[in-house]
Order: sequence, then C-alpha cells, then structure tokens
Amino acid sequence: MGRLTVLYDADCPLCVHLRHWLLHQRQLVPLDLVPAGSRRARDLFPALDHDATRREITAVGDRGQVYRGTAAWIVCLWALADHRPKAHWLATPAGLPFARATVLAASKWREALKGPRPEGPLPRGADDGGGPCGDGRCGTTAPPG
Repeated sequence: MGRLTVLYDADCPLCVHLRHWLLHQRQLVPLDLVPAGSRRARDLFPALDHDATRREITAVGDRGQVYRGTAAWIVCLWALADHRPKAHWLATPAGLPFARATVLAASKWREALKGPRPEGPLPRGADDGGGPCGDGRCGTTAPPG
C-alpha cells in the first residue's frame, strides 16, 4: 500500500483530536485525512456507503482496500513508523480483543458526547473538502488539551 485515506467524523472532538495526532506521527504510509460524508469523500469514493463512514471510521487504501472499525484503526497504526509493531500485535488473535475493546469504548464515548446527528450530506457551509481543510491537513480546530 502506497497511500491510505482515512475518513473521519469532523464533528466529533475525539475524531478531530485523533486526526491531529495521526498527522503529527511519522508516517511510513502517507495518510490523507478527509471528513467523512464530505463532497471530497464522495468524489474520491463514489461507491462507498457515506452514511456508514460517518458512523464508523473507514480507511481506504490506494488499491481500493476498505477497512472499517477495528480494522481501520489497526491499519492506521500500521501506517505509522512508531506504531507498526503494535498494529501487527493488535491484528493477532491475542491482540484483537484489545483493539475491539478500544474501538468500542471510543465509539460509546463519541456517541455520548455528540448525541444524535441527522443522516445525509453535510449541512451547507460545513467543511466539504473544498475549503481550507480540503487537503485533510487543516489546523484550524485545535486538538483537545
């Protein structure tokens, strides 16, 4: 894999924080971080279920590989120089329960924090990938802490 696109929920503080964290890690595989459900995401991946990408982290490899949920988190770690060994371990039968539990906990925290969100395209004026955040490297939203 030569490049990985990560679709993240731009309305979720945890997701935005993790996006910033990913961008500041040494990458073995370049990561493009694109808001899920955005016009850019829909243009890049017209066949994806974009409503589902807003509910669950999704990563797409440059050869069309699609990873969702736990597998997406593992492949994101695999793309990082300092975390590849941990990703290999998390993908084993011994490590997978830890990866699943982490993703489940993050998902529950995320949903509790955000509350319900309507399905469908992002509201007009939301980052649709065409504005200053369109390259996935916007720094306008500071990470928590």
